[in-house]
Amino acid sequence: MTDKQDIINEEKQEAEEQLQVQDNNEDSEIAEESIEVDVEESDQSDLSDVSDESDISEEVEDSETSDISEEPEASDVSDESEESDQSEESELPVILEDGTTLESVIEAVLFASDESLTPVRLANITESTTTQVREFIKNLNDKYESNHNAFRIEQIAGGFQMLTLSKYNHWLKKLLRARSETKLSPAAMETLAIIAYKQPVIRADIEAIRGVAVGEVIRSLSLKGLVKIVGRAEILGRPMLYGTTKKFLEVFGLNTLKDLPKIEELKKPPS
Repeated sequence: MTDKQDIINEEKQEAEEQLQVQDNNEDSEIAEESIEVDVEESDQSDLSDVSDESDISEEVEDSETSDISEEPEASDVSDESEESDQSEESELPVILEDGTTLESVIEAVLFASDESLTPVRLANITESTTTQVREFIKNLNDKYESNHNAFRIEQIAGGFQMLTLSKYNHWLKKLLRARSETKLSPAAMETLAIIAYKQPVIRADIEAIRGVAVGEVIRSLSLKGLVKIVGRAEILGRPMLYGTTKKFLEVFGLNTLKDLPKIEELKKPPS
């Protein structure tokens, strides 16, 4: 009995030792697994830190690149602004000390004048050059046309004069009365026409064309400032030669005598 009891006790002891060994193995396996998990988590955290650092570095590089790319744009903007400023300065009108411009001064002088003014005279009045005068007059006419104004600056008798457009004559005739000095009788108109087309011409030639004496008519035209003595003919008795005046051009709206209607144009068309 004693031997059996001893055998049983030994078997129990062995079984307990085996169980203890299994428990120790399981504990070691669990510890190893936990260690592996910790290592994996630490690796992942390291990787996330590295990725965060790379993202930050990429953002810094992108910001630096954008700053560099923006710098030439700013220089381009400054260049464009400088060019626009220069173009605006070149287009600015000539401003005088009192705040007026040469263009407005020329406009005021022509508006106040009752006769045509040559470019030289306008240049002397405005203390500018004839080239500037012509340029300013062209600019003024362009403005008048774009604004649909009823007047223009026209070339009359070798100069410039501000005149209303001919299409407004119908209304202006209702307001203005013709000056007495420009009212001409049919005899005066005929005599003036002969002088205008035949000048320089002597009185005898005029009378030969008209068939009547014209001494009194020529005198009347001279008093009105439309006809003047321009010299003497190199013939017997050296009679006076008659021609038209600058006022004649102004009254009839002509720039030069070349602007007179052609004789062919004055002939009545055949009925």
